[in-house]
Amino acid sequence: MSENQTRKEFEANLITKAWQNEAFKQQLMNDPIAIYEEELGRKAPDNIEIKVLEETSDTTYLVIPKKPDASQELSEEALESVAGGGGIGFTTPLGGISIGW
Repeated sequence: MSENQTRKEFEANLITKAWQNEAFKQQLMNDPIAIYEEELGRKAPDNIEIKVLEETSDTTYLVIPKKPDASQELSEEALESVAGGGGIGFTTPLGGISIGW
């Protein structure tokens, strides 16, 4: 992950590699910390746990991110999203979902 790459972009790259390479996918599922360290080029924090789940044709997952600390300021990216109007969209086995505001 480069300095300018977002978490979303990093995860998208891992997903693409997993789709293209079964051995990589198995390693990612079996030892995600090793992949994290290899892809980022640095040791993972000792207290981190990474869980990798694979969706199927009849199972999808909704990940609820950690709630931001109220004392922290919004990032430039978050401010731009709020100022310009934002939304989210994703595709699941159930079909595409788009939520905007």
